[in-house]
Amino acid sequence: MNVSFKKFGLGLLTAGLALGLAACGSDDKKKEDTAAKDTGLEISVDKGYIPYLEEIKGEFEKENNIKIKLTERDMFEQLDALSLDGPAGKAPDVMMSAYDRLGPLGQQGHLAEVKLTDDSIYNDKDKQQVTVDGKFFGAPAVIETLILYYNTELLNEAPKTFNELEEIAKDDKFAFESEQGKNVGFLAKWTDFYFSYGLIAGYGGYVFGDNGTNPQEIGLNNEGAIEGIEYAVNWFQNVWPKGMMDIKSAGDFVTDQFTKGNTAAIIDGPWAANTYKEAGVPFSTAKIPTLVNGNEYEAFGGGKAWVVSNYSKNKEVAQKFVDYVTNEANQTKLYEMTNEVPANNKSRDAAAKGDDALTQAVIAQYENASPMPNIPEMGEVWTGGENLMFDAAAGKKSVQEVADAAVQTIKESIAQKYGN
Repeated sequence: MNVSFKKFGLGLLTAGLALGLAACGSDDKKKEDTAAKDTGLEISVDKGYIPYLEEIKGEFEKENNIKIKLTERDMFEQLDALSLDGPAGKAPDVMMSAYDRLGPLGQQGHLAEVKLTDDSIYNDKDKQQVTVDGKFFGAPAVIETLILYYNTELLNEAPKTFNELEEIAKDDKFAFESEQGKNVGFLAKWTDFYFSYGLIAGYGGYVFGDNGTNPQEIGLNNEGAIEGIEYAVNWFQNVWPKGMMDIKSAGDFVTDQFTKGNTAAIIDGPWAANTYKEAGVPFSTAKIPTLVNGNEYEAFGGGKAWVVSNYSKNKEVAQKFVDYVTNEANQTKLYEMTNEVPANNKSRDAAAKGDDALTQAVIAQYENASPMPNIPEMGEVWTGGENLMFDAAAGKKSVQEVADAAVQTIKESIAQKYGN
C-alpha cells in the first residue's frame, strides 16, 4: 500500500473498510518483520573470535543494510549440532570449521558450496584444504601446523637437522635422572599419530593415495613408512624414558620436562605457546629440523575455514560475508587481534615479515606440511593409527607386522562403515 492511498482511506473509508485496512497493515508489518529477519545474518564462533567480529562487522552491516547476530559457541560443538539444528531452523548462517571436518559435513549436505571469488589469495595447498569432491565447502581463514620449540637458555639457536637433535640427546646435561642411560634433550609425542605422521610422511609414507582422496590406497605400511617408524623406535627404545611410550600421558610428560627446563627442544603446536609463556619458559620457535634422510618433516597442515550452513535462508549474504571476512584487510586484522596465522596469502606474507618467531615458524613449516585428508574415512585412520608407534616400540612384533596390522584395521573399519 502506498502513502497516498493510505491518506485517502483515512478520510473516506467506512469503519468496516478501516478494519480491513488494519488487517492489511498487520500483514504488511509481518512481511516487513520477516524481510528484516531474512536479511540478517547469524554467525557462530568460539569466544576468542567475538572481539574480532565486533571490530569488523559494522562496515559490513552498513554496506549490506543488515544486522549481524554473533553467537558464542565452541566450534566443534556447533559443527556437531548442525545436523539437528539446521533442519530445525536453529543453525547459524556462518560458522568456522576445522579443515578436516569439511568433508563429512559437505558430503552429508550440511554445508553449502562457497565461491572463492579471489582465489589468487590462496595457494594450491590452501585450496586443497577446503576442497571436497571438486567443490569448495569453505573459505580458508587460519593455517596451523606443528613446529619446533626450543629453550633459548639451553640452545643458542634452533637445531636445523635431526642429526643435531641426536647430538643434543647425547649430552649428559639432559640425562633423565630417574632412568639410567635415558635422555630428554629432545622430545616429541610420537605415540600420537598426529605428531608422528610428519616423520612417517618425510620418509615416504602417506595416509591415502591421490593427494589424500583415495581411501582404497593406504600408504602407512610402505617401505618409506617402515623406515620412518623404525627411526622413531630407536628413540623410544634407546633414548627416551619409559614415560614417552604412554599413549595417554606422553604429552603431559613432554610439557612437564620442557617447562621445568630439563628439555632443550620439543615438537608441539602453536596453541601450546601460551602454556609455555605462562610457565615462564625462555623459548623461541622454528620450523621442525630436516630429517636424517635429508627430507623435510611433513607434519599435517590444518587450520580453520569460514563455512556456510546449507540450511541458511541467506546464502547470498552469507557468501558476501565470507568474501568480506577473508579479504586482506580483515585477515590482517584477525592476525593483529588473535596472532593466528591468516590463510590469505597477502596477509600471511605481511605477517611473515614481522618479528614474531611463532608466526614465522608456522608459515615456514606449513610450506612443508601435508594437508590432512578431509574425507570422512580419515576418522578411521585415527583409531587404526592410535597404537601404531606404541606397538612398534614395544618390540613384540616387527615394525612391518605392526604397520600391516594397523593398515588392515583401518581398511576393515572403512569397509564396515562406508562399504569401501
